[in-house]
Amino acid sequence: MPYTPHTEADVRAMLDTIGASSIDELFREIPENLRVKGELDIPSALDEDRLFRHLAELASRNINLVDKVSFLGAGIYDRFIPASVGAIISRGEFLTAYTPYQPELSQGYLQTIYEFQTMVAELYGMEVANASMYDAATAMAEAAILTHGIKGRNTIAVSRAVHPHYRQVLSTYGWSVELNVQEIDTTDGETSDYSGLNEDTACVIVQYPNFFGVIEDLERARAEADRVGAALIVVADPTACALLKPPGEYGADIVVGEGQPLGIAMGYGGPLLGLFACKKDLVRRIPGRIVGRTTDAQGTPGYVMTLRTREQDIRREKATSNICTNEALMALAATVYMTCLGKNGMESIAETSVRNTQYAIKKLGEAGAKLRFERPVFGEFVVELPKDPVAVRDRLLEDGFLAGLPLGDYYPELANGLLVAVTETRTRDEIDRFASAIYEAIR
Repeated sequence: MPYTPHTEADVRAMLDTIGASSIDELFREIPENLRVKGELDIPSALDEDRLFRHLAELASRNINLVDKVSFLGAGIYDRFIPASVGAIISRGEFLTAYTPYQPELSQGYLQTIYEFQTMVAELYGMEVANASMYDAATAMAEAAILTHGIKGRNTIAVSRAVHPHYRQVLSTYGWSVELNVQEIDTTDGETSDYSGLNEDTACVIVQYPNFFGVIEDLERARAEADRVGAALIVVADPTACALLKPPGEYGADIVVGEGQPLGIAMGYGGPLLGLFACKKDLVRRIPGRIVGRTTDAQGTPGYVMTLRTREQDIRREKATSNICTNEALMALAATVYMTCLGKNGMESIAETSVRNTQYAIKKLGEAGAKLRFERPVFGEFVVELPKDPVAVRDRLLEDGFLAGLPLGDYYPELANGLLVAVTETRTRDEIDRFASAIYEAIR
C-alpha cells in the first residue's frame, strides 16, 4: 500500500488492539469466492513526482475555462471570484473545521455562519436564513416538504420553467413521502396556467429569473397562491436579487437558491451551496441549522448554534430533515465574496451582466439566431437555431466556446432551442467572436 502512511508495525498494532489476526479477517463476511486473489491488474506504483505528472496529463484532457470561453450556464455560472475568497477559505482552521458543536471553541466559524445567514436573508428580503443546504435542488425539495407539513396538503405545484434538475429532485423527494407533484404550464417562457391549483395545493414554486432567464411575475404568483391558500416558494438567483426587487418584498414564504455564483468555482458541477430563507414564523420548521448571536454573563457578544432540528440532534420523528450537515466551507466562500464586493459591488456585477446579455442578444440576432421569448431576461436567454443545437454546440467547442445548453432533452417543444448564459466576465470581444462562430455554424 504505497500511498498510505502506515508501516507494518502500525498495522500490526491496530489489529492487535481490535483483536484481529489480519486485515483479511476484517472482511470475513465477504464470501471467499468473491474475493480478488493475487495482485490487481493495475500499473505499478509511481513516485510522487511521476504521479503528479500523470495526474496533470489526465487533467489536461478535460475542457477548461482557460482554453474555452463559457456561454454555458443553466444553473452553474462563470462569475468573477475575488482572490481573497481562495486565500481565506484555504486557511487551515477553515479547511479542517466541521460542525461547531462546542461554541466556546468555534466562535470564529460560528460568526462566519451567522454573517452568511444575515447576508442571505438581506439579499432575498426575508426575515431569517439557515446555515445552508447541499444545493438549490435539495433546498427546493425540503421547502416543498415543509409546506406540506404546515398546510396538511399533498400537492406540490411547480412551474415547468423551474430548472429541470430541481424538478427531478423534487419528484424523488415527493415520491418518498407520497406527495403529488403537479407541473404548471408556461406560455412564451413564463409561468402562465395556474388553473390547476386547488384546496389540496400546499405550495406554488416558481423560479426568479426562471430556467430560460425570463423574469417571472412574482406578484401574480403570490396572488394565485393566496387564491387557494397555498404557500409561495421562490427559487431565486442571488446575483439577480442584487438588482431586482427581492422575493421577500412580493410576500414569498420561502426563498431558496443556488449559491455557486457567490464566489464558488464552477468545478465539474460542484461543490454547490443551497440557500434557504423564510418568514420568521417558520423558523422551527427550517431544515438544517441556525446560528444565533447572544451575549455571555459578562456582556460579551457570542455566537451559538440556536436550532438544530435534524435527526442527529432530536428524536427522529420530530426532525424536519435528514440532511445532516451544511456546506460550511462553501458558505464561507459566499460570505467572503459578498463581504468583499459589498452591496454596490454586487449590484454592479448584476448590472454588467444585464448589459452584456442585451449586447449578446443583439449580436446573436444579427448572426441569425432568433430570440425565442420576447420577455425581460436576466443573464440568460433562449435562441432558436436553424440547425440542430447539439451539432452547433459541438462545432463551437472546436472554435473555443462552450456554446450553451441544447434544450431538446428537457423541453421537446424547444428542440431547436439553445440556452445561452452571459455573465459579467464576458467581454465585448468574446461576444463578438461567439456571434461570428454561431453565424459560421448555422449558415
